[in-house]
Amino acid sequence: MQIHIPDMACGGCLRGVTRAIHSVDPRAAIEADPPARADAITSSQPATAFLPALAAAGFPAQLR
Repeated sequence: MQIHIPDMACGGCLRGVTRAIHSVDPRAAIEADPPARADAITSSQPATAFLPALAAAGFPAQLR
């Protein structure tokens, strides 16, 4: 699944995003692209499960 995260701009942001994603699924695989402000997530959880965790961490996101 592809997620667009407009506020992810640096390595620190990426760490926060990764923590939020792993709070939902600790086994999720994440391919991050901070310059494009996007993540590709491989998980057994539905994409919508990650959006509230990301928003709570300060990184509102949209599905692509």
